[in-house]
Amino acid sequence: MRKFFENSKQALLITIIMFILCGFIYPFAVTALAQGLYHHKANGSLIEMDGEAVGSELIGQAFTAPEYFWGRVSSVNYNVYTREDTIPDDNGQVNYNGVSSGTFNYAPTNPELKKRIEADIEKFLLANPSVKRQDIPSDLMTASGSGLDPHISMKAAEIQVERIAQASGLPKEEINKIIEANLEKRTLGIFGERKVNFLMANLEIMKKMDRKRD
Repeated sequence: MRKFFENSKQALLITIIMFILCGFIYPFAVTALAQGLYHHKANGSLIEMDGEAVGSELIGQAFTAPEYFWGRVSSVNYNVYTREDTIPDDNGQVNYNGVSSGTFNYAPTNPELKKRIEADIEKFLLANPSVKRQDIPSDLMTASGSGLDPHISMKAAEIQVERIAQASGLPKEEINKIIEANLEKRTLGIFGERKVNFLMANLEIMKKMDRKRD
């Protein structure tokens, strides 16, 4: 019996120590380190304009205006919804499914996939009449796994320059500089592909258009 109480006491003591270590000391240490060294990233990489958070560098947004870069297709609409989206349609369906991430999960043989891609191609060609169908980069017509990707390929950005220049009134050279400024290179120079953060690029376009109006 005495041995049982000694073992129980030791087990309880270890449990309390691990609870304090893993439940308090470690989380507080990691949080303090993150806030001290990576404050911006630890708080969601938020983007502020005029003192107000307007998004995150890690999450794209739905841009449809011709003067901005268009991102990838998103099955969750980049988690952007209007009040009207929460109202059921004639079939009782609601577009708003709450904050989420994900993709369409269509199989390659699914006719809905072909239908969706064809509709997006026609929309893109209508807005970019100088672009040929075969020149459209595949990433502009395909969805990312999360539906929140803020990046597009270098080619996907460059193919939109002419439309953006005409709609925004900004010179093509200036738009190309914006692309270069928001270009993220391969990890360690070998992993992944070069990509452009279209959200950050669009914010720069917005600022330059505002200055031009002033």
